[in-house]
Amino acid sequence: MRFRRSPAATADTDVAEPGRGIELRGVGHRYGDRVVLEGIDLQLTEPRVGVIGANGSGKSTFARLLNGLVLPTQGQVLVDGLDTRTQVRAVRRRVGFVFQDPDAQIVHPTVAEDVAYGLENQGVPPDERAARVAEALERYGLAGHADHPAHLLSGGQKQLLAIAGVLVMQPARVVFDEPTTLLDLVNARRVAELIAGLEQQVVVVTHHLDLLDGFDRVLVVDGGRVVEDAPPGPAVAAYRTLAERR
Repeated sequence: MRFRRSPAATADTDVAEPGRGIELRGVGHRYGDRVVLEGIDLQLTEPRVGVIGANGSGKSTFARLLNGLVLPTQGQVLVDGLDTRTQVRAVRRRVGFVFQDPDAQIVHPTVAEDVAYGLENQGVPPDERAARVAEALERYGLAGHADHPAHLLSGGQKQLLAIAGVLVMQPARVVFDEPTTLLDLVNARRVAELIAGLEQQVVVVTHHLDLLDGFDRVLVVDGGRVVEDAPPGPAVAAYRTLAERR
């Protein structure tokens, strides 16, 4: 079942240009004197984009730039023409973000309350909100846990809850920051299948290279720069070569 977005949920998105995708123009970022990213010029329009690189390469900062969790210290990030610096609320309605650790994302006592949280912030009417929450819980295998304490879920269930809380808001794009790193094999496979089935554009930061099978484009980040931008095969090969040199 599909639900129409409420007027409150779309109030400041009428200037968006959906075909433009995510654009990074001369983007750099530093924490104090430490340069984390520099010289990033990209346009991301493909349905499935992967981001790989060693720890400390800058890939997680890159991911956080895409929905305004981090603002560039140099350059500009645009999402469908919306600037993350000046239109961050509209950007975040269009770009959902799933953290590596679901405990960083789960904020309410029960499962149903946590899924409803973002919809409340969007001003979705109560009847529609309840219907969308019920649909999301059913879709992600959490219907039997609606009133269950969120912190008592298993690790895999917590990750599904975090994903449900993002997807229930119907963003056009979703960024996943290492979504399978903390999961066992069964739950990692389940999350991978979930991502593969999404209608939205997804950007996935990952160390699990198998997750990139079937992706359209993979970026290799090293030393704060994108050093390879290619289909999965060549990109993973370039990443392995970098790793062997270390």
